[in-house]
Amino acid sequence: MTDPIADYLTRVRNAIKAKHRIVEIPTSSIKKELTKVLYEKGYIQSYKFDDLQVGSIIKIALKYDPMTKQPAILKLQRVSKPGLRKYTGADALPRVLNGLGIAILSTSKGVITDKEARTLNVGGEVLCYVY
Repeated sequence: MTDPIADYLTRVRNAIKAKHRIVEIPTSSIKKELTKVLYEKGYIQSYKFDDLQVGSIIKIALKYDPMTKQPAILKLQRVSKPGLRKYTGADALPRVLNGLGIAILSTSKGVITDKEARTLNVGGEVLCYVY
């Protein structure tokens, strides 16, 4: 697999389109951090790391609005790719939907959102946009 983060985002995107409640994704450390950020920001309902199996997996419970059945995640967009990395400084951090969405960055302080990066005054690689 050339781009595990794109695979992660595609699996979540496909599960949302198919109205699935749970999606299973192969584990890696960056995927675990992405999952934690999505959970902290309220885009997914819950998650569980199954490290007991040989091919360990992440189980993600997707979040939907109970009344309208709309998913909490409307769009997942990969920004930095293995062939073309996108880095940004602390002074030029992206704003997604004028602050309504989040940009997830990989920084020296770990995997964080654009808002947290502004407070910590750090830049890094822009992994994806979520809204």
